[in-house]
Amino acid sequence: MRTSYDVIVVGSGAMGMSAGAQLAAQGMRTLLIDAYDPPHTNGSHHGDTRLIRHAYSEGLTYVPLALRAHELWHDLEASTGIKLFNKTGVLSIGNAGTDAIQRKLASAEAFSLPVEKLSSEEMQYRWKGLKVPESAWGCLETDAGVLYSEACVHAYRQQAAAYGAEFLMNCRVIGIDPSEAGVKVTTAHETFYAHKCILTTGASIYKHCSSLQLPVRAIRKTVAWFDAAEQLFASDRFPGFVVHESDGSEYYGFPSIDGQGIKVGRHDTGVTIDPDEPLVPFGSYEEDEAVIHNFMLRYMPSAAAFLKRGSVCKYEVTPDEDFIIQQHPVFPSLILAGGFSGHGFKFASVVGEIINQLASSGRTDHDIAKFSLARFQ
Repeated sequence: MRTSYDVIVVGSGAMGMSAGAQLAAQGMRTLLIDAYDPPHTNGSHHGDTRLIRHAYSEGLTYVPLALRAHELWHDLEASTGIKLFNKTGVLSIGNAGTDAIQRKLASAEAFSLPVEKLSSEEMQYRWKGLKVPESAWGCLETDAGVLYSEACVHAYRQQAAAYGAEFLMNCRVIGIDPSEAGVKVTTAHETFYAHKCILTTGASIYKHCSSLQLPVRAIRKTVAWFDAAEQLFASDRFPGFVVHESDGSEYYGFPSIDGQGIKVGRHDTGVTIDPDEPLVPFGSYEEDEAVIHNFMLRYMPSAAAFLKRGSVCKYEVTPDEDFIIQQHPVFPSLILAGGFSGHGFKFASVVGEIINQLASSGRTDHDIAKFSLARFQ
């Protein structure tokens, strides 16, 4: 195995694998390193599915990135022959005055996105298994849907290998030392050198770049699958969903795919953890099931009776829940991408493109000013 590369990617989950594949496709000698063997269950990309939506309440900057990300997922699906996307639509629900719903509708109007605005009566008529408050409104994105998360990582890994990338899996990096000349990456057994290093280690990114004091914390999150009548909740007749409640809580979920049941999680709240410690299994806390079950009783009561299984994963959260994507402020040979805050997976394809451009030319065609570390100063 050589010790010198054009680019080394440290952390090869969704973001890192996407970047590695796209860098290798440009002819760069690329090494991908990961503490595990992606796709795996120790980070933020497992659990079968992720929503991809375009009308974004988190800011207009995200809309063109989401649209480009969707194009790239389509291209990856076509080039690998692996099914990555299910066009279920995504329904956002909230009171008429909810800021998140208003911002989604505004972003849809600004970018001419195909969106339907629905009353509570219209939602309950269309989806018989859904129960919503009388004051609620819905925003249905008809071109949105579900990404198969582990399949996405696998597809990018397949593509990276096809373009000649090398892999060093189940290997922990113990040192990353950038300089004006390049970057030295040290593992327990070997030392590697590269012109560029991409740091995409998810919830532990702040540990690998302690000098910058990256404001990222790791949070334990839970999701659960509930048994559901296929005639009501199957993915060919029920959408992915996001629910903004009046108390500020936010839930998200997926229709039943291949009979697996309704999958639901809560976006806000969660337990702060050490990202390098094993995840405490689902059911260790009473609220693991109780909070999600109570949501199901409110919104999909006919599917709330039986919990099929639960799972845990990690969020990597910044204070404002916006991403961090930029070159190191002192050493541009090190590129940082992290803090994806539970809504980042859908962007993995375009984040890889951004990283590829930054590594190749030091600039990107995409607007990433929102993701600069300068906002925390």
